[in-house]
Amino acid sequence: MKNAVSRGAAAWLAAVLGAATLPAHADEADRPAVSSPLYRDECGTCHVAFAPRLLPAQSWQRVMGQLSNHYAVDASIDAARARELLAWLQAHAADGHRAAVPPHDRITESAWFLSEHKEVPAAVWQRPAVRKPSNCGACHTRADEGSFRERDIVIPK
Repeated sequence: MKNAVSRGAAAWLAAVLGAATLPAHADEADRPAVSSPLYRDECGTCHVAFAPRLLPAQSWQRVMGQLSNHYAVDASIDAARARELLAWLQAHAADGHRAAVPPHDRITESAWFLSEHKEVPAAVWQRPAVRKPSNCGACHTRADEGSFRERDIVIPK
């Protein structure tokens, strides 16, 4: 009964915060993404609005400080919006074992990401529907909601 009450309270909190519901066996990849309309508008229009918890605060600082050359793309936004977005990203950034800064501040180069995807054959990354590791939505059908649960994975042919 205690677990049911805890899950119910967690689901209620997630709903109040505008996040997806928590699964009964929530691990870090299953936690709902914290949502921000500003983040969705500024970042989610070009790529999946990656859950802020996937990078540590100092990585977000560098990513936001280099928007004119954001992984070879000019993603500049006005200074006020950039400050607001950075504050939000840092407030929801990785902690614990995910707080290690990955090479080049890339989620796909983090120890956590590499460990989670070690069983993915190299050929999968080359498929036209996948193309690259940062194309989360190719396999994670609910990536746009911040959900990376294994039961929601569909590997394209």
